[in-house]
Amino acid sequence: MTTTEDDTLLVLDMHAVDRLLGMEQVSEAVAEAFLLHSRAQGRVFPVIRERLHTGGVFGIKAGDAASQDLLGYKAAGFWPANRRAGGEPHQATVMLFDPATGRPTCLLDGNAITTMRTGAAGGLGLARLARPDSASLALFGSGVQAAVQLRFALRALPGLRRVCYMTADGKPDAGFEARFEGQIELLHSADGDTVVAGSDVVITATPGARTLFSADAVRPGTHVTAVGADTRGKRELPEALLPRARVFVDDAAQSRQIGELQWAPDTLCTEIGAVLDGAAPGRAGPDDITLFDMTGIALQDLTVARMLYRRAREEGVGTALPWPWRAG
Repeated sequence: MTTTEDDTLLVLDMHAVDRLLGMEQVSEAVAEAFLLHSRAQGRVFPVIRERLHTGGVFGIKAGDAASQDLLGYKAAGFWPANRRAGGEPHQATVMLFDPATGRPTCLLDGNAITTMRTGAAGGLGLARLARPDSASLALFGSGVQAAVQLRFALRALPGLRRVCYMTADGKPDAGFEARFEGQIELLHSADGDTVVAGSDVVITATPGARTLFSADAVRPGTHVTAVGADTRGKRELPEALLPRARVFVDDAAQSRQIGELQWAPDTLCTEIGAVLDGAAPGRAGPDDITLFDMTGIALQDLTVARMLYRRAREEGVGTALPWPWRAG
């Protein structure tokens, strides 16, 4: 039988994905995901997120957009023991399907997709929710996600002049500082409350093991982006902050299930897609405390994966594997 494009599965490994990812393209894809979600043109299926006997966490986020023939899932999780083997503890794989037949069309390494789409979501939130004149940023974390959040922050807020970052061990991270040398004044601090009190923007990008600062440290006009709470039991923010803030989320039900709102499920919130679509206001005044809780939705992974799939086919990137799905 002759193999056609319909009988192949395109595989994009980490190198192919890295080659094709770009900040602008990812931002556009993530904005589209939020708009699809806001307009009820895309569905987010119930999240699977479970702890394993190995000490890891495994999850599946799936969804579809019928009007765009978009269907797929991301299987991802966190395996801390990978560090001992020299591997990345976060592991993710994305699969796209043809919704008419169920055949798989593209298998993608999901690590860089997850990193970049989360950074892009943070950047979109900053552009709509932070004060445009924001000049100082408090960053909790110095890992991969902290770095990408800072990259998108510098893009979204060109007036930023100073970043103070905090680390889990309270010590400066030379490798992190080297990544941003010459781009921004980057200072290390071990006093989170003091840094938060002096910052226009706060970004928390940690494993979500504990609250990172006191609610009283957040002054009027501050924007907070919370990244780390994505599993039951995780948190980064003090509960007393939520009643003081105008709260925005990527998905309300998911935030109440696994995000910061699991600790205060009755909190009123607005989905960011409604803000991007003009259906709901973002920042209403300079003294607002705005909070964007990001748990990550499947549509982000799928729109970014589709963008990569299309680019890969146009540029001849990736490995096409025979994948017969019809008898004969």
